[in-house]
Amino acid sequence: MSYRPAAILAIAVLPMAFGGPADSFDKAIKALASKDYAGAFGNMEAAIKEDPESLKYASEYRMAVIAAAKQLHPKEGKPDDYERCIKFFEHLTAERPSAWVAWLNYGFAYVDQIPAAGAITQVILANTALGYFTKSIEAKPSWIAYYTRGAAYLFWPKIFGRAPLAVADLEQAMKIQKSQPKQPYHLRGYVALGDAYWKNDELEKARALWQGGLAQFPDATALKDRLAKQGDDLKAYLDDVLDPTKRVDTDLRPLWSVQ
Repeated sequence: MSYRPAAILAIAVLPMAFGGPADSFDKAIKALASKDYAGAFGNMEAAIKEDPESLKYASEYRMAVIAAAKQLHPKEGKPDDYERCIKFFEHLTAERPSAWVAWLNYGFAYVDQIPAAGAITQVILANTALGYFTKSIEAKPSWIAYYTRGAAYLFWPKIFGRAPLAVADLEQAMKIQKSQPKQPYHLRGYVALGDAYWKNDELEKARALWQGGLAQFPDATALKDRLAKQGDDLKAYLDDVLDPTKRVDTDLRPLWSVQ
């Protein structure tokens, strides 16, 4: 029995046409729409395993976990609601230690759990997340990994002495973003680095950085609000912004939607 070249090609592409990570992800979105969380998570995990470098799949998986937690247990969910996600990234990073996106989202999975945890546990979760952000940087230095670790340091009280670490990471993120075409998410770099300077008692540098950011993003309310405040008013504002008990926005859509 013989096959013509066209038939052989058709057979070869069948797995791509009828499967793959995109197919699994589409199934996950459909399951999520009907609140079939088990089906959604299973398909999202399949997609991530097939493409562990996808910011979209990993981020949307975590967003689904947060949504499910709030649905099952109103407000922020319970710590157990996040365990499946954490275990998944634990196994994935063990299998794929060079997958920088997996390490990044492994850290984010711990951050996502913080609002549902007790005060002492929150500190443990935050410290664990920092370690995984570092693993992501070691696997592949990137704007998002430096930005994320630097921003995470900002939520620690000054007594822990992590403000200089925040400055170092966020300056590196700023260096990377200045070498790239301007993107909407680069606004976050100006906001966070200015906050790091402020927390490091370098107010003049903070205001200069915020003003530089406003020149790039003239409609940025976050920058306008900071520049409009001084002294105790600015401190009260930033203490509220950097309250470690509040949920942090870890949605990576601004990054993957422009890829």
